[in-house]
Amino acid sequence: MSIEKFTPNWMTEEHQMVYDSALKMFKSWQSKDEEWRKNGMIDRAAWEEAGAMGFLCASIPEAYGGGGGDFGHEAALLYAQAEANQPGFGGMVHSGIVAPYILKHGTAEQKTEWLPKMATGEYVAAIAMTEPGTGSDLQNIKTYAVKDGNDYIINGSKTFITNGQHANLILLACKTDREKGAQGVSLIVVETDKAEGFERGRNLDKIGMSAQDTSELFFSNVRVPQRNLLGAVEGKGFIQMMEELPRERLIIALSGVGAMKLAINLTLDYVKEREAFGKPVWRFQNTRFKMAECYADYLAASSMCDAAVDAILEDKLTVPHASLIKYWVTQKQCEVIDECVQLFGGYGYMTEYPIARLYADARVQKIYGGTNEIMKELASRFM
Repeated sequence: MSIEKFTPNWMTEEHQMVYDSALKMFKSWQSKDEEWRKNGMIDRAAWEEAGAMGFLCASIPEAYGGGGGDFGHEAALLYAQAEANQPGFGGMVHSGIVAPYILKHGTAEQKTEWLPKMATGEYVAAIAMTEPGTGSDLQNIKTYAVKDGNDYIINGSKTFITNGQHANLILLACKTDREKGAQGVSLIVVETDKAEGFERGRNLDKIGMSAQDTSELFFSNVRVPQRNLLGAVEGKGFIQMMEELPRERLIIALSGVGAMKLAINLTLDYVKEREAFGKPVWRFQNTRFKMAECYADYLAASSMCDAAVDAILEDKLTVPHASLIKYWVTQKQCEVIDECVQLFGGYGYMTEYPIARLYADARVQKIYGGTNEIMKELASRFM
């Protein structure tokens, strides 16, 4: 069986078609999953396939090569990706985070130059905020850029960067004025194919998300044209990030909802087939009660996220709402999947079983996009 939820207001027939088509594509990738996990990244061909199918930059206007959709299209893609258990694909960083930064804050020239290449998969995009030692403290980043003629010269390093190994375009948070805090932060776009002095470090070895490339990045006197400053006004980077981070946090929560649904469905199938003491595990009251509790958490989380999608479509998603949704949903995601692993017994600890991979992949959800402790701190400031 498959658990169901309330049909969200935002889910139109078109959104449903996107979901169905994307789910088919993501499931077709499952045969490559083991290879990608061993390699620590998905193939570049998968990016090109997603671009050819129209699944990159789905919410970007057609004038810039995108799908002309809205955030609901991105949400449909997120649910499909999560339910197919393909967390290695960094499409939402590329399409759901970097592309909207460029669309909302970029100049006309920047949008025309970069977005069409992102929509086809010619460019893979990453956003580089986190540095060694700073974590979620974006005001105190050390990477800096100084003017030299018509260029910036960039020095510094970043870590935990999704799509770092593939990225042709990196939206880099750096200091253009090191004497200031948040007011000295700017976002500069680095096109890596043209960037002498740019180096990719290790593809980091993680306890989960093993098919997603997550990298260290190094910038040693990297020369970038000043026209690559996002929006062409220095010192706006922190404000730009604060405006866009609610979207990122909702994206994390949506992927958590999709993972919860997959975990519950996998576990239902397992406990109805697996026998213990001469009867299916499903026949034990504890099993049924635990599954009912997990289903209730899924319904609550999905309803919360669907309401947030409605809000973002109306440009009403607030910082405290997005922060608390990200915190609560990812917390429930980890709790639900832990219960599911327990019902699998010893097999739930074996990585050949998808439930074990879901368990390992879930843990970072409470960390990236701002730790859940930071989410509660942010929300409390508005109370």
